[in-house]
Amino acid sequence: MVIKAVVFDVGECLVDESREYGTWADWLGVPRHTFGAVFGAVIARGLDYREAFQVFRPGFELYEEREKRAEAGQPEWFGEGDLYPDVRSALGKLREAGLWVGIAGNQTVRAGGILRGLELPADFLATSDDWGVSKPDPDFFRRLVEVAPCEAGEILYVGDRLDNDIRPAVEVGLKTALIRRGPWGLIQWEDPEARSVPTMRIHSLEELPGLVEAFNAGGC
Repeated sequence: MVIKAVVFDVGECLVDESREYGTWADWLGVPRHTFGAVFGAVIARGLDYREAFQVFRPGFELYEEREKRAEAGQPEWFGEGDLYPDVRSALGKLREAGLWVGIAGNQTVRAGGILRGLELPADFLATSDDWGVSKPDPDFFRRLVEVAPCEAGEILYVGDRLDNDIRPAVEVGLKTALIRRGPWGLIQWEDPEARSVPTMRIHSLEELPGLVEAFNAGGC
């Protein structure tokens, strides 16, 4: 099957979350470099990233703390400057090539509103909160197949995580692209499955238009 749709994860695929995690360190009252080190150690051990918060504050509940931050005038936020520099160009080129472009990731309703406000060149945008199901649950990807204008095997899902993005997307029959950036992308890059499971591996979104064209021409 050729690729007819390309769908992107959000965090560390489209959005650089460095500033957001820095604000969480501030909220917890710990040095940013300390929070970052613990965060990386948790990921390297294959644990849920939320375990990093538990190290500093046992019993920490992420959604509850998000609400407290919002009430304190410090809600989650990102803007144009937090997008990776290759995002608009890559998405635009894929649409120009006739591909259906989507955005779907584990994000809150608020984050979804922020993304829509950025008016990225995409045909569709949804968050886990919109759907009531989060990755790595395969039902997240089944919902994606339901809304895409093509079959599962014609969708390329682009993400930075082997565990949350690549494996469950493949389970549902999607093609996948693993991008090497952000903490997960860097830590998981040399995992044997990171080499064998994705349809393609990239260092920049700018590689995608050419790789998709080559794949569809039978050269990849």
